[in-house]
Amino acid sequence: MINFSSFLSIMKKLRISQWQILAGPILILMILAMMILPLAPFVLDILFTFNIALSIIILLVSMFTRHTLEFTAFPTILLFSTLLRLALNVASTRIVFLNGHTGTSAAGKVIESFGYFLVGGNFAIGIVVFIILVIINFIVITKGASRIAEVGARFILDAMPGKQMAIDADLNAGLIGEEKAKKRRIKITQEADFYGSMDGASKFVRGDAIAGILIMVLNIFGGLIIGLVQHHMPLSTAIEVYTLLTIGDGLVAQIPALVISTASGVIVTRVSTNQNVGEQMIGQLFYNPQVILLSAGVLGVLGLVPGMPNIIFLVFTFLLFILSWWLYEIKHAQDSNISNSKKEYKLIQESISEASWNDVQLEDPIRIELGQNLTSMIDVNKQSDLVDKIRMVRKKIAQEIGFLPPLVHIKNNINLLKNTYCMLIKGVEVGRGECFPDLFMAIKTGREVESLPFKKVYEPTFGLSGYWINKHFKKEAQKKGYSVVEPSTIISTHVNFLISNYIDELFGRQEAQQLLEYVSINMPKLTEGLIPNIINLTILHKVLKNLLSENIPIRDMRTILETLSEHAEHQKDVNELTSIVRVSLKKIIVQKLFNDKDTIEVIGLESNLEKLLLNSMKEGSNAIEPNLSQTLLIKTKEAIEKQLSIGSPLVLLVSHPLRFFLSQFLRANFPELTVLSYFEITHTKTIKMSSIIGN
Repeated sequence: MINFSSFLSIMKKLRISQWQILAGPILILMILAMMILPLAPFVLDILFTFNIALSIIILLVSMFTRHTLEFTAFPTILLFSTLLRLALNVASTRIVFLNGHTGTSAAGKVIESFGYFLVGGNFAIGIVVFIILVIINFIVITKGASRIAEVGARFILDAMPGKQMAIDADLNAGLIGEEKAKKRRIKITQEADFYGSMDGASKFVRGDAIAGILIMVLNIFGGLIIGLVQHHMPLSTAIEVYTLLTIGDGLVAQIPALVISTASGVIVTRVSTNQNVGEQMIGQLFYNPQVILLSAGVLGVLGLVPGMPNIIFLVFTFLLFILSWWLYEIKHAQDSNISNSKKEYKLIQESISEASWNDVQLEDPIRIELGQNLTSMIDVNKQSDLVDKIRMVRKKIAQEIGFLPPLVHIKNNINLLKNTYCMLIKGVEVGRGECFPDLFMAIKTGREVESLPFKKVYEPTFGLSGYWINKHFKKEAQKKGYSVVEPSTIISTHVNFLISNYIDELFGRQEAQQLLEYVSINMPKLTEGLIPNIINLTILHKVLKNLLSENIPIRDMRTILETLSEHAEHQKDVNELTSIVRVSLKKIIVQKLFNDKDTIEVIGLESNLEKLLLNSMKEGSNAIEPNLSQTLLIKTKEAIEKQLSIGSPLVLLVSHPLRFFLSQFLRANFPELTVLSYFEITHTKTIKMSSIIGN
């Protein structure tokens, strides 16, 4: 017994590509079966309808093909369609001879319809129409297509050596790569194979037309003999029935043959462009308004001749005049665009001058680039003014840090996504985010009572989760415990964070000179004789930059300059001078890190580890052994996690000689960690080691 479930599972496993592989053999077997096995009239109707549909599909594919090689399967399809028509002729002839005596519907409804409705039921008309179709197909279309395919194949084959040499020359000259050369060679081979196959395949169509004539003659005479001799039909009835069946059979096979012959002609006559046949014909036939206007004039003159169908001629004349005017308007608009383009190009060419220093574009110290939708945020006429908030950020940083940061340049960047902004420091992108100018961001504060019905996003500065909400939902979000901020606040907060993080990179020599000039105006005696007598501007700049890199404000310029005046004459090393200045600024450092706490909880170094590091420095080496450095990093990470769990500042307290070395070493992996020396802690503070590195 057949297991149908297993059979269905096997059928499902067959992929589409496997069915495509089986399509050719199945079609051949069907054609052979039609030639050998008798078919029911209903099955014959289905196959004739399929043949007509297939011919229409082939014609439309050939019409919409832009390049000949897009339809390389056409010669093979031509062979299969020819065999299908011949098999249908054999099958229909068998049915006509077997059942023709029963009436004109013996071979199915399709043949009967073609025999009656297309030729009016008159077999004489049917014979004439059939012969005309055969003549058109055989003498006009097929013969012309065969000749074109023959000549095309000959020219393609003659041109192959030259094309191959051109490819080799381009490859040797380095104009193309090996992969592209291989593709071009394959294309040349495919062209030769295609036109050679078309030259032979066109013979199938010619043979099909000849076979159609012979089959028609045999069907008529064979049918008459069978009707008169075997079925004893009257002569007039036999002639009418068998002739109409034969004509219907011939027409239902010959019309698809004519359609496929037309497709063959379209394929071989077309010129390969980036347009299909319809676009080529319309674009090249109806492109000149003068031609259409002249045609309308000639047709109008003929329409005025007495005895001519005046109304029809004049209607077409009117339509051609309208078409000519429409084409003229289109061409005039195109010519105007081309002329304007040429004028613009000429003006550009005339405006091009020799390169000068004005063409050099220096990188902005700080730049914000906005997407297209965010440019409205810098409109001063709107309430949400991003420019004012960025000015406030610069003022706040200047007051907290002690120098005026460079101006923030805001530019539009069409290459960014419409709601994206990015910030660049000296041309290098340091931050990016997404913002919606017409919405508000509801940020989670930890006090919110429920989530909001919006898409969850993350605030770009600190990664806090939140939602972009519309203004009508603002009050409700605030009631639910969310902090609602404007989009300009999101960007300005991000700008403040990034400038603070990169403040040492923004403090250049020019800013150092401006700061020194400002101090000289307010405290002239302090700077008098210091620069360049004791230290130069370069050393001052490096010391101040070292302080900024470890988040130490430089507002107390009095203390900084007095310390440098006292020690710079004997100490020239910048790092040592920085350490000395840090000791002088210890009150500011402790206040910034610990506020007003009397007891400070810090991370300490295990004594043996500290001695090991000190001995390493005394030997003149600032490098740590790989195993020791890995252990130090792991233990530092554990200490930081413990410090965070108890809510204490991330401060590592070490001996003074180790401070600078460990600060540089650990800052790369733990930028949030501050390394202090014992000299930088005021005596009024009680020190508590909450974590020890090395235990």
